[in-house]
Formats: sequence, structure tokens, C-alpha cells
Amino acid sequence: MIVSRGLSASLFRHRLLLSKRNIVTSVGAMASTGKNKTAERTKGFETNLWVEYAALAIESKAINLGQGFPDFSPPQFVIDALVESSKTTMLHQYTRGPGHPRLVKALAAMYSKLYGREINPMTEVVTAVGAYTSLYQSIQGHVNEGDEVILVEPFFDCYNPMVCMAGGKPVFVPLRPSASADKGEGRYPLTSSGWALDMDELKSAFSPKTKAIIINNPNNPTGKVFTRSELGAIAELCISNDVICISDEVYEWLIYPGKEHVRIATLPGMWERTITVGSAGKTFSATGWKLGWSVGPAPLIKNMMTINSNTAYTNPTPIQEAVAIGIETEMARLGEEGSYFKELPSLLLKKRDRMIQVLKEVGLTPIVPEGGYFLLADTANLGIKFDESTGSEPYDVQFAKWMTKEKRIAAIPPSYFFSPEHRYISDGLIRFCFCKEDSTLEAAYDAFRKWAAERRN
Repeated sequence: MIVSRGLSASLFRHRLLLSKRNIVTSVGAMASTGKNKTAERTKGFETNLWVEYAALAIESKAINLGQGFPDFSPPQFVIDALVESSKTTMLHQYTRGPGHPRLVKALAAMYSKLYGREINPMTEVVTAVGAYTSLYQSIQGHVNEGDEVILVEPFFDCYNPMVCMAGGKPVFVPLRPSASADKGEGRYPLTSSGWALDMDELKSAFSPKTKAIIINNPNNPTGKVFTRSELGAIAELCISNDVICISDEVYEWLIYPGKEHVRIATLPGMWERTITVGSAGKTFSATGWKLGWSVGPAPLIKNMMTINSNTAYTNPTPIQEAVAIGIETEMARLGEEGSYFKELPSLLLKKRDRMIQVLKEVGLTPIVPEGGYFLLADTANLGIKFDESTGSEPYDVQFAKWMTKEKRIAAIPPSYFFSPEHRYISDGLIRFCFCKEDSTLEAAYDAFRKWAAERRN
């Protein structure tokens, strides 16, 4: 059973927000003039989506269905592992820089089984301060000034600034609602499988300057799980153009019935050119532990280890030890009853289906996700109008702010996950997160029902 422990979610978010506000204020004061001016490579990336919307949710006293972190506890066996590791003297000291030996061995054993090939724990695995930093290592370790990096949209918002700060040029190729997808009576596909790449458009994005492509599977925010055929088409383009694939697979264990998570690194010709990014936070519902990893061929991982040794150097030893124990425990019972890798998606499936039901009641049109713990919903049927003049904020941004302030339900506008030229694709959509305690979700559903009653009157 998953239960809440420790700080309340609201108190935790409040403390986190105050910390971020202090940082932003300090940087803003320093960056104004002279030698304290912000570095040019950060130009255009001064604001942060998560800081802004966390602040809005707190100020509005809204129920936060925006940010993607659980407000329930990690499984007890990893909590116990962390407690026990804290009792061992040497686990309070530095460990091996590229990854704690026990953890990289556990990861290598897990992915060796999943990939059907032997993975060397010392040369083909590297850990990081969260998957965020794993992405940073992969981009900084490989992208040179002027290199092009294809970003499949929608993408997690850090991809673009990380590529730009490395001197690279992002090339955007969006998932679009497929013309053949079942849309029912709505504007968007009924399920996330209805989002698809135009392969001709993707092919045209490759050039002699293309260094890498970044994909997110399962995708945030659509919940799309790429099919073997889709990944095979991406793989063919990577191979024919000699391009690195950075595959962000942090939601790899959150796959719902009827879908299969295919790891692109397992496709023919892809191991030697693929970096796969994983996350302890997403795997064990412990986002505050900030531990990520990458698995791939030794030449690519070596480049990432160079970035690691010159930035973070190492990661917290007790957390790495606890996650190692967690992975060892799960691999011993993979697919069996009692496995957290099986229990968590089953739990989230119920929460997903319940949210879909309630969103329909209020007049929203949900797009059923196949993986992850986010859900997009179309707001068109609500008929709510906002400023559409030139220069105004996108509709979904205005809707998210209005809903947070007026209905006290916080969500995220998905246009932030698209490049400016493709934001029209998410017109009228809003992203909800359902990896929350039932009590949190029921409080939100009460607010939704009140809203539905107001619309009927």
C-alpha cells in the first residue's frame, strides 16, 4: 500500500517555492549591468515554467494537478533501504564518481536482461543528479557549436535550452494528431496513439549537420507510447544519417494494458548510437531523491563521464545505495505479484480512468494516455473565450491561469512543450497530472463537480 509520510505536499511545495524565489530574485539583481550581466548563452531562458505555475497555484490556494510529482510515498522497501544505508559510516562519504559500484552493477544487470546483451557496469552506465542532469551530460558531451539536434515535439521543456547552451541548433519536428485517428466528435484523437510523426517531415529535418535526435518515450505530455514500427523508422534515419539518439525513457515502467514499451536501443544497429536516460524518481516515486542514469555504448558514456567529472563529480552515496537495493529487489520479482514495477502502473491506471470520467462530466474531452502519468484534455466544448489579439498569450496559457485563479485547479498549458512555430498544435489543450493521492484527486474532483454544476445553471 502507498501512503503519505513526512512533510505535507503543500508545505513542501511552499518551502521549495520560497527557495526558488530567492534564487530568481538574487540572479535578477546581479544580472542587470556590467560584469554581473547574465551569460549570453542563457539569453531567452531566464524564466521557468515550473517556478511560475507553482507560485500561481500557491497564491491561488489551488489543488495542484500541474507538476509531475507524486504526493504519496515511495515503496516501503526503498525507504527502508535508505534508512539502513544511512547507518553505514562509509556510505556517508564520496563514492565512485560515474556511479556507486552497487548501483551501476544493478543497473547493468537490469538492462542486460531487458536489452538481451551484456552491459558493462563500469563503462556503459553513468549516473547523474536526476535525469535532468543525465540529459545535460548527453548534450554537453556530444553537441558542438553549430551542430543540429532534432527535438521531437512535444518535448520536456529543458531540451531546447540545453541544446542552445551547448551551442547547438534545435530543429523541431512535431507529433501531430493523425488524420486517420479516431477523434469521436472532438478535435483531437481519443487516445495518445493518435499522435504521430510525419516521417517525410522527420526525414527532411536531417542534414549533414545533424548530430543527434532526442525522443521521449513514453511521451510527456501526450502519454504516447511509440510503436515498434515508429521507432524502427526513426532508427533507420539515425543509422542512414549516422546520428546519435538520446532516448528519454524515464516513464519506462508506466505502461498501460495493451501497449508495449520498446526500447529503441534494442533495435538492430541502434545500441552503438543510443543513450538511454532513466530516473529513480519516476521509477520509485521519489522525485526528491534526484537520481538519474544513462546506459549506452562505452564511447558515448565516456564522453558523458567527462562532463560528470567536471560538474557534479559524484552523486549522494546513500541514495544510490538505496536505489541499487530497490532495483535488485524488483529484478528478483519482475512481472510477479508484489512487484512495484507492476503495482505502480496498476494503481495509476485506476487514477487515470477516474480522472477521465470526471473530466468528461465537466465538459472537457480527455485524450487517453497509454503511458506516463499525464493526461491532455481539450477545453473547446467549454466555450470559454479569452483575448485573441496579436501578442496575447496562447489560449492554453490563459486558460490554465484562469482555471487556477477562478476554479482553484492548477494544470499546465502544453504549448510550453512546443516550439513557437508549432504551438498552434496544442490549441485549447491542458495537461493534468494524476499521480496524486486519492484524497488530492477527490478534492480536485469536488471542484470540478462544482464547476459542472455552475455550467448547468
